Amino acid sequence: MPELWMPGATRLDIGDHAATDGGPAKAIAHITWDRNASAAKPQDVVPYTNLRAYFAGGGKAVAPHILWDPFTGAITQFVPANSRSKSLADKAGGTRTNRAGKVVLQIEALFFPYCRVGTAVYAKLTDTPCKGWSELHAWVKSWGVADAWPMGRPTDFTSHRSESVWEEQGGWYAHAHVPENDHQDPGSWPAFVGAEATPPTTSKPKVSLAHVVTAARKDPAATQGHNTYKAEVLRVEQALKAEGLLGAAYVDGSFGTKTVAAYARWQRSPAGGGYTGAAADGIPGKNSLRLLGARHGFDVKE
Repeated sequence: MPELWMPGATRLDIGDHAATDGGPAKAIAHITWDRNASAAKPQDVVPYTNLRAYFAGGGKAVAPHILWDPFTGAITQFVPANSRSKSLADKAGGTRTNRAGKVVLQIEALFFPYCRVGTAVYAKLTDTPCKGWSELHAWVKSWGVADAWPMGRPTDFTSHRSESVWEEQGGWYAHAHVPENDHQDPGSWPAFVGAEATPPTTSKPKVSLAHVVTAARKDPAATQGHNTYKAEVLRVEQALKAEGLLGAAYVDGSFGTKTVAAYARWQRSPAGGGYTGAAADGIPGKNSLRLLGARHGFDVKE
């Protein structure tokens, strides 16, 4: 049985425990990013004791499970592993975030880009000594969190979010990967212990271009709610919803008139190819669908 409280960590229970929903086990990588610095103007790292006091006091409402100091290896845990914590935005009525798994272990690394410790300046988290990472990784893994990044290991501050991947796949997620959140952290994260010998592999779900084109041509004229290729159309609709182009009420697996209109808006958008006129007719094309899949975690087959 894995330990509810990480062995070796300082236990600082803030209470307010609540159950998670079950499902694939997840871990979320964050950095505290409590100061803005630059290569030209680095700033001293915030003392670990300050952040620990914040999450135990005025910052309880956004506290993670774990605060980790990669410079010293110090670790403090605020809630047990089987409770949700509150470091993620979770909009009412939307996709569950803080509770969306058997565990959703949230790890805050004490770090911001170009922080200074003594005379040394660290541009990325992976530039730090990452002390304590082996022990932290082993504890997270003991809870069934796979050594995998379903949306890619973070190497910069690029946001990439997919509700379908989030809901269906366990493993590690950057804050920048979680639906309903707008943060871009952590920017980088240490490699899994032993990952070089056995690199994790993940496969993305596939959407048939021919199937969704057929659905886009047939569903609007069919009876209300008709589904030609429901599973694949749902992935496209979930992606359009995540882009803010399709209302949740129309994410039903039917490529009806609302979905056609939403897809046309995607085609006209710069991210969707910037098409104009008849080229933005709401019928998926290979390029626009691949662009959508790249942003929302699915591959396109012809």
